[in-house]
Amino acid sequence: MSQASSPRGEPDLSRRRLLSNGAAAAGAALAGTALAGCGGGTTGGPLELTFWAWAPGIEEVVARWNAQNPDVQVIVSRQDAGDAAVTKLLTAIRAKNGAPDLVQVEYQAITSLVSANAIADIAADLDPSTREHFAEGIWSTVNLQGDSVYAIPQDTGPIQFYYRADIFEELGLSAPATWEEYAEAARTLHAADPEIHLGTFSSADPGLFVGLAQQAGASWWQIDGQNWQVAIDEEPTQRVARFWGELVEEGVIDNEPMYTPQWNAALNNGTQVGWVSAVWAPGVLEGNAGSTAGSWAMAPIPQWDEAEVATGNWGGSTTAVTSQTPHREAAVRFAEWLNTSPEGVQALVSESAVFPADQLQAEEALAEPPGFFAHQEDFYEMSTANAESVQPFTFGPNVNVTYSLFNDAFARATQERSAKAFSEAITTLQQGTVADLENQGYVLS
Repeated sequence: MSQASSPRGEPDLSRRRLLSNGAAAAGAALAGTALAGCGGGTTGGPLELTFWAWAPGIEEVVARWNAQNPDVQVIVSRQDAGDAAVTKLLTAIRAKNGAPDLVQVEYQAITSLVSANAIADIAADLDPSTREHFAEGIWSTVNLQGDSVYAIPQDTGPIQFYYRADIFEELGLSAPATWEEYAEAARTLHAADPEIHLGTFSSADPGLFVGLAQQAGASWWQIDGQNWQVAIDEEPTQRVARFWGELVEEGVIDNEPMYTPQWNAALNNGTQVGWVSAVWAPGVLEGNAGSTAGSWAMAPIPQWDEAEVATGNWGGSTTAVTSQTPHREAAVRFAEWLNTSPEGVQALVSESAVFPADQLQAEEALAEPPGFFAHQEDFYEMSTANAESVQPFTFGPNVNVTYSLFNDAFARATQERSAKAFSEAITTLQQGTVADLENQGYVLS
């Protein structure tokens, strides 16, 4: 799972195609070519589609399609994830040479690629039942405006709560159902042993913070007709910032980044006893805190309002069709098979070890809990339910700028250990994101 964001798109005219539906028009212009090309290659052999992807084991997944579809063969070209993959695709699109037919795309990169006219609106080519496979919150990231669809969700990362069940039991604690209970548990744990923290606020992980703001009801960008709106510095996000800032100021949670040797050691020695993370966390815990196997439990993320169950998303990717493919219809058929068919989804689970975005297939495909949570048989049943409550969220065309601003602003705020500094950091994100969009020529409302 990568948290990297996407580089900037094309010059102003290309960017505005998102708002004028130019990208959709460009995709529609390719439809005739796609239909003509679906019958086979120009030399009479099978049609070949190139797929840029980085998921582990994706070659084995694609081999199952190829075995059953001799007339349409998919060739995997393994790429790096994150910025590197997006930069390479944009370079190929600009050069009008070497772009693949399909590409694996992280959710936060979709808008940037649409603005650069790099991926196609495939709504007209989708099977009508495809939409039914995905929760509203997940679908919202590929359905940017109107009826447009720019990718098919592949895997997802609903946020949930992991905690040391043995230590909670010793202190008479249960998994917090609300954020207020989470704060009280953090205080109880820290009072029992000043070395213990229920979690840490990491200034190096904007993706997690976005997911927490998403749970609270935030959507940092919105498309308003042909304009953009930026809504970072509003109450849902400020509520999240104040909450974590106050806990850091109290000292009952830590303020150091995750994925460091110090963080790994704290997971192993029982001084970090909780982690707000995503469905992919068991693999991280197994790799970094293997000595604690059997001691952890997973619960739904604490709620702001128990009557309105919600969560956010951290990580995940999609399968998109590029705007320059001459075989769009065939590419869409493969993308649908990969991400919505029982065989494709099962192959993604067994070969690529992903949590599938397809909510109709997920429970059957995920029959066994992850090894690190073998004792929690309902792990994936709970995770699937969590995924259904992911809230809608729109990423903007300059998410990479916002993420960079986050890293800088919250690095200062965490060192100050001040709730006020956390709140001010959100204002910095708002102002910097707006300034960058205006500098790039976007119209804001």
